[in-house]
Amino acid sequence: MAAPTFPRIVPMGDRALVIEFGETADPALSSHIAAIAQHMRASPPAGVLDIVPTFTTLALHYDPASVADGDSPYETLAGQAEAWLVAEPAGSTVHGRTVEIPVCYGGEFGEDLDALAGRHGLRPDDVVRLHSAVRYHVHMLGFVPGFAYLGGLDARLATPRRDIPRPKVPAGSVAIGGAHTGVFPLETPGGWHLIGRTPLRLFTPETEPPCLLGAGDSVQFVPISAARFASLAREPT
Repeated sequence: MAAPTFPRIVPMGDRALVIEFGETADPALSSHIAAIAQHMRASPPAGVLDIVPTFTTLALHYDPASVADGDSPYETLAGQAEAWLVAEPAGSTVHGRTVEIPVCYGGEFGEDLDALAGRHGLRPDDVVRLHSAVRYHVHMLGFVPGFAYLGGLDARLATPRRDIPRPKVPAGSVAIGGAHTGVFPLETPGGWHLIGRTPLRLFTPETEPPCLLGAGDSVQFVPISAARFASLAREPT
């Protein structure tokens, strides 16, 4: 079987299409996908309701009845997407922001820190040092509103998810799951290992944009004390 050529456009049900750009995630690819999504959002094709970038794909969710006339809603939108891809400069990327996120590590804020350190033959301080030394890349948002999948985790900290997820993970929890790290913007169930917590709110539906992070941004975690956490938590957002 011949290897697939990219990009390629495929249907996803009768109300979405997916543009596949590759099979392996990396910062350059996700930044390129984010750039295309950004440009499409500025002037979306008729009938498109949502534009969702991921690690290696871009999904266009649409209302078939509102897509411009053509052979079929899917064929019409696929043709428009192909035109976008031709017009988009090769290698274009999003020049995202660098966002510093303060984190109080361990103790009541990160109850899995000690166990995760022991699992890898490290001290808790080593985990904090390694985790906060990296500038992470936001590949995509997903799972819940505002949850950013961050790439760049030191391989020495990569840890499979918990066998039994917690029914409740506090909002602001900084966690490790597999080869990624992330921050839970809302209190939700979760199977990632909790190593700290931030007082920042990553999802504020009353603001525009509602999410603190976006695809193409960078994240730098900054260790803080429990006292500093309490001080920041009291500040108005």
